[in-house]
Amino acid sequence: MTEEQLIRTAGMFRLEGTPVRVDNLGDGFINDTFIIRLSDSPVKYILQRKNTNIFKDIPGMMNNIQAITQHLKKKIESAGRDPMRESLTVVPAKDGKLYYEYEGEYWCVTVFIGDSVSYDKADTPLLAERGGCGIGRFQAMLSDFDQPLVDTLPGFHNIKFRFGQWDETLARDPEHRAASVRNLIAEVEARRDEMLDFYKLIEDGRIPLRVTHNDTKIANMLFDRDGNVLCVLDLDTVLKAPCLYDFGDSIRSYTNTGAEDDQNLDNVSMSREMYDAFLRGYLSEAGSFLTDIERKYLPFSARYITYEQILRFLMDYIDGDKYYKVKYPEHNLVRTKAQLRLLQSIEQQLF
Repeated sequence: MTEEQLIRTAGMFRLEGTPVRVDNLGDGFINDTFIIRLSDSPVKYILQRKNTNIFKDIPGMMNNIQAITQHLKKKIESAGRDPMRESLTVVPAKDGKLYYEYEGEYWCVTVFIGDSVSYDKADTPLLAERGGCGIGRFQAMLSDFDQPLVDTLPGFHNIKFRFGQWDETLARDPEHRAASVRNLIAEVEARRDEMLDFYKLIEDGRIPLRVTHNDTKIANMLFDRDGNVLCVLDLDTVLKAPCLYDFGDSIRSYTNTGAEDDQNLDNVSMSREMYDAFLRGYLSEAGSFLTDIERKYLPFSARYITYEQILRFLMDYIDGDKYYKVKYPEHNLVRTKAQLRLLQSIEQQLF
């Protein structure tokens, strides 16, 4: 899309001025993101083209985001803080909708939050602790949110659903790859029952559903100049799920001493120091609402989410690399092995 077309799209929203420039912002894996600059105002905006291959109900998703951010803003304002800087602000289109749709593509706008810092990786225990505080505070402020939310990602982190996909993929084995990864398949199968036992606690309601972010990497947070979490970003994946999912996914990303697709498995382990730092920060905020059973299963959630990722990477490899983008033929296999090494380190240190 040309800049002229992007400017035209930006002009379909209720901006505080006239858009004159629209530039790329980052290289996200899901949505296309741009920054809007105006001719007659210092205010900037974020323009996103939402990925309809992943998100099938953009109107529902935007209704979720609007409801969540309005709830957050009330909490932030009542605490005497700045709701415009500590929560996303959705900008409606000129027709009042929370999105602009044109030729099957959906566009959305939020206010740009300036004078902030972002990180791609938590490389110190202090940063991990601050990240834990941010996710814990986000969940705590939403712990009394009682409105319904659209399920934008059906089956997300549902291990029974994943096992259904897994069994079907193994039965088809379309690329005849299963025989070459029998040892990895065995690692998945060896843990099946305990993963299903954990999921049964969710199905039975013993582990409650809460408002969760579901993509808690540190890149989805803005920090202030003092290093404290300012605002949680990218709310597309917000839905009602166990808060343990957010904790487990955070541990998977924050504590890994290697890369998610590290070819040198000697690089990969769980940093206990980073784990303890994130846990300390998280509990400082989330401790106000967690039940005893949620506290009990915090360590297991790190196993559960890492395990699920192993299953999904390996399943995609067996299926011919149809879901995840790969840079070379064995990429999903490398990811599987690296995540398995991380899982083994988690199990050795926490269980």
